[in-house]
Amino acid sequence: MNTYCIIIPCYNEELRLPVAEYELFLKQDNNAIICFVNDGSTDKTVGIIQQLSVNYPQKVFLLSLNNNKGKAEAVRSGVFYCLKNFDFTHLAYIDADLSTSPEECIRMGILVKNDIEFCFGSRILKIGSTIERSAKRHYSGRVIATLISNTLDIKVYDTQCGCKVFTKELAKELFFEPFISTWLFDVELFARMLNKYGKQKALKKMLEVPLDKWINKEGSKVSATYFFRLWSDLYAISQTLNRSN
Repeated sequence: MNTYCIIIPCYNEELRLPVAEYELFLKQDNNAIICFVNDGSTDKTVGIIQQLSVNYPQKVFLLSLNNNKGKAEAVRSGVFYCLKNFDFTHLAYIDADLSTSPEECIRMGILVKNDIEFCFGSRILKIGSTIERSAKRHYSGRVIATLISNTLDIKVYDTQCGCKVFTKELAKELFFEPFISTWLFDVELFARMLNKYGKQKALKKMLEVPLDKWINKEGSKVSATYFFRLWSDLYAISQTLNRSN
């Protein structure tokens, strides 16, 4: 039976945590626990999470970092905390605002089996799906996605969707070292997969899954100025790729 540990990085999410949605998920018999990682929040984020942990003591856990370290290190810290403290088969992370729901995360996790070790959501608008984001974010996202796809030299539609699921064993390796980039650490995960397995084998171990629903929430922590850092971060990541694979 698959068991899941879902990591949720949080930085000043007081107004963005959909408590009712979390409670609906936590009431389900889904073999999942949630590990919130407080990344040095200065608002009431911790209090909200602590109340959830009181209400669901066997399913909600909190790791609190003293200082803001950025999403990449918050997720990475959560990975090692979970590996040390919990027993599970699959590890995932999603965004605190639940733009991708934990239910959909579990649906993706079911696909992580046999040769598939890494499954990730993709915000592809198709018949029957609900993908809501502004035209500006969509088109800027497509430009960035194309740059990333070219850097990695693989055909991937959406590396930046905040829902990814791994086997426990793979997570140990992919998160072992600190990340170069705070925002593009997702891209580094793909680069590490390519370096670990080589391109052809890595592609057989990854699965991109179109989401049924993704709703853009206001209050993103990514600064508009980060687009200018994108180039240097992508270049630095490209230098880590083993081109012999």
